[in-house]
Amino acid sequence: MTDIEIRTRSRYDALSPAEQKVARYFLQNLSSVFDDPIASLAEKSGVSQVVWVRFCKSLGFSGLKEMKKNLVSQLRQAREETAVPSSMDFLDTRIYAGTEDIIRGIEAGTVNAVRSTAKIQDPAVLEAVAARIAAAQSVRLFGMGASGLVAEDLYYKLLRIDLRAIFCTDAHVQLTYITSIKPGDVAVFFSNSGRTTEVLELARAASERSACIVAVTKYGANPLAELADYVLPTSSPELEFRSGAMSSRIAALLVVDMLFTTLCNKNYDTVSKPLSESFSQCSKHHL
Repeated sequence: MTDIEIRTRSRYDALSPAEQKVARYFLQNLSSVFDDPIASLAEKSGVSQVVWVRFCKSLGFSGLKEMKKNLVSQLRQAREETAVPSSMDFLDTRIYAGTEDIIRGIEAGTVNAVRSTAKIQDPAVLEAVAARIAAAQSVRLFGMGASGLVAEDLYYKLLRIDLRAIFCTDAHVQLTYITSIKPGDVAVFFSNSGRTTEVLELARAASERSACIVAVTKYGANPLAELADYVLPTSSPELEFRSGAMSSRIAALLVVDMLFTTLCNKNYDTVSKPLSESFSQCSKHHL
C-alpha cells in the first residue's frame, strides 16, 4: 500500500462529502488516476476540479500535479516490494472459513500494519520527541484498555534507562498523577481512535498545565492529535467487530520501539550504563 493510499484511508472520515467522493474514486482507480487530466477526473468522479485540488491539499500536496508525481514513484516502489495480501486484514471474525484463514489473515494484517506505520513516520518528529523525553523532569504515560498495555510497555522501557517515568493502568490513578504535571514534564497519550473520553480529559488537563504533549494515535485528524505538540502516527486496518485490539496494538508497539531506540541511539553515553546494569541484574534470574 502506498503512503498516499494510507493518508487517504486514514483521513477519509475528516473529508467533506465531496472530497470523500474523490477519495473513493481515487482508491478504486489508483493505477489509472495519473493518466487523466484534472478535467477528466472531475467529470468521471462527479465533482468539480476545485474539489480535486482540495483533496490533494488535504493529503499534504500543493495540487494534483505533485500528488501524481509522488503516486507514480510510490507505485513503482510498491511493485518492487514483496506483495502482502490485504483482503483478510483483521476483518469481522465471522468471515474466516477456518483456522488456516485466521492464520493468514492475522499475518497479513500485522505485516500491513507494520509496513504502513513505518512509512508514515517522520524521523525529525521521532528525534524531537526523544530529545524532549531525555530532558524531561518526568515522563507521564496515559492510555486505556489495549492502549494502556502499550503505554505500560514504554513505561518498562524507560525504567530500564533510569528515566523518571510514571504509569498505572487504573484510570483513576492516571487522573491523580495528571494533577501534578508541570511544564518541564512530557505527557505521552495512547489512543488509536484519538477520541477516548478519559484520554482526552487527561490531555486537556496536561495542556492547561503547559506540559509537552505527545500523541500516539492513528494517522489523520482527530481530537487527540489536535491537542498534541507532537504526533507519532499509526496505521492499521479498521473493522467494526473484533475480539480485541489487534493491528492497532501492533502498530502502536512499533512506534514505541522506534521511539525508544531513537532515544537510546541519541543518548547512548547516558543510557548504556543503566541498560547494562538492568540486563545484568535480570540475567541472574534467567535459567
